[in-house]
Amino acid sequence: MKYSKILLAYNGSKEGRRALLECADLAGFLQAETHLLAVASMPPSLFLTEGFVPEELLEEEKKRTQAVLDEGISTLRDRGFNATGHLAVGEPVEEICRLAKNVGADLIVVGHNQNTSFAARWWKGSVGASLLDYSPCSILIALSRT
Repeated sequence: MKYSKILLAYNGSKEGRRALLECADLAGFLQAETHLLAVASMPPSLFLTEGFVPEELLEEEKKRTQAVLDEGISTLRDRGFNATGHLAVGEPVEEICRLAKNVGADLIVVGHNQNTSFAARWWKGSVGASLLDYSPCSILIALSRT
């Protein structure tokens, strides 16, 4: 299969940066169109306690996420790649899958830290497993070991 459109789900973490560099290498080799997605989300506890997300908190999270996205785009441009940036608000797996479908992505790239404890993965939820279940295309997991 030829991967002509790659979507990188980027959060600015160490794992995300590793995935960014691997995605850049792969996109360059394949001459693939590259899309970078950063998802602004609110902690579920805010929904449970307040029933809604205060507009100021949402705007602050969007600004923080836009800065992460801008940093990723800048890193890619510094390496000679042109990527299209996308900012979404919502649940990461849903937003990743939605954008992958919308742009016709052949491959989704995400980062993962293998040394994250089982308890930490359980606490954060299983984004990776959900992404595997709902992805409209293949997934590349860039591993980061601390």
